[in-house]
Amino acid sequence: MFTGLIEEVGKISSVRQANGKLDLEISASKITRSLKTGDSISVNGVCLTVTKFSSGKFCVDAVGETIKKTTIGSLRIGMEVNLEPALQLSQKLGGHLVQGHINGVGTITEIKRAGENYLLCLSLPHLLEKYLIQEGSIAIDGISLTIADVNSNKIMCSIIPHTWKNTNLHTRKSGDKVNIEIDVISKYVEKFTSSKPENKNELSEEWLTKLGY
Repeated sequence: MFTGLIEEVGKISSVRQANGKLDLEISASKITRSLKTGDSISVNGVCLTVTKFSSGKFCVDAVGETIKKTTIGSLRIGMEVNLEPALQLSQKLGGHLVQGHINGVGTITEIKRAGENYLLCLSLPHLLEKYLIQEGSIAIDGISLTIADVNSNKIMCSIIPHTWKNTNLHTRKSGDKVNIEIDVISKYVEKFTSSKPENKNELSEEWLTKLGY
């Protein structure tokens, strides 16, 4: 589990692909001080496992399903990635609950200045449209953001200068693909409301079983 608050921007230092698996080596001076083998880490919003680490570098593996459903397979040497270690119970939840399970890949349609801030416009898969609400939370490449505006499957988020400087957003441009994770609470709400019995007064055993009770 993560918060969507990026701790460090790392840089891809090695990419190796074999037997349907992708091995990534990432340079990151700060985050490696507290890492150990087996730790979960968010790389551009994707939950991966640290396989090994050394001074200032660590390695993670991505398997076929992850490569297929995320942008991990498009990473190249020199590219910057957003990094966040797994949330600990003693930490404050500064962003929102992020699982590291990507729901789809979005496309940046426009980035523009708005005073000191930036406006990030994206087009998302239509399957995610039902989860999008104004002022709702969303994770874009692992960054916890608030949706400022929604129009069908298109959203706009306002980016403050701190987030712009301390994530890989400053390297992004129109047409780039990004990992999208919908707020888990909205998914539970959608499942609950879509599973309601036709008769609101009828709480059947079958309906409760569908909800996992």
